[in-house]
Amino acid sequence: MMDGFGMGGMGLAWIFWLLLIAGGAVVTVVLVKAFSRNAGGSAPTDGQGPLRTGAGPARAREILEERYARGEISTEEYQERRRILEEDGR
Repeated sequence: MMDGFGMGGMGLAWIFWLLLIAGGAVVTVVLVKAFSRNAGGSAPTDGQGPLRTGAGPARAREILEERYARGEISTEEYQERRRILEEDGR
């Protein structure tokens, strides 16, 4: 006797469980990639391109000027750090 759920219901259950397992695998892969992306010890980028490292005094001076322009450091601190960078660059 068929009560309306027979093989059709059983087939839907298999599809549901397969989709559930596949979804769990996808979520696991996404989480592993998200957490391992920064596992190398490098700082995350701010979305403005790749992280530049080892650019030398020119980049350090650029960062200093950006911080001063944003008001993160005072004029005295800016001048002191600029002087130190110029001494190190020689």
